[in-house]
Amino acid sequence: MSAEEDFMQVGAELADLGVRVSRMMGSPALKDRAGKVFANLLKDGAMAFRLVRDTPEHAAALQLAGACLFDPSGQGRVVKDWVVVPHSSADTWTDLAEVALSRPR
Repeated sequence: MSAEEDFMQVGAELADLGVRVSRMMGSPALKDRAGKVFANLLKDGAMAFRLVRDTPEHAAALQLAGACLFDPSGQGRVVKDWVVVPHSSADTWTDLAEVALSRPR
């Protein structure tokens, strides 16, 4: 499947939890019931998740091959609560999205 198809599948799997597919800065995003973005699909096919730094899930996500902290500007200014997970690890996306959804904002 393509990254967008995998992204849409994650959204469908979490729909019963009130998750809806939307957009953030032109990219497909997942929003919670309150309309807050907790995950989004990036142009390169990776997905970024708000996992909250210093949690076991954040550390585990960073251990995935190719994962890194989210740098939306591309200028070395990372957003430390967000982890980018490549499409090669799409099998982890639903679990990571569930964790991101459950984190307080």
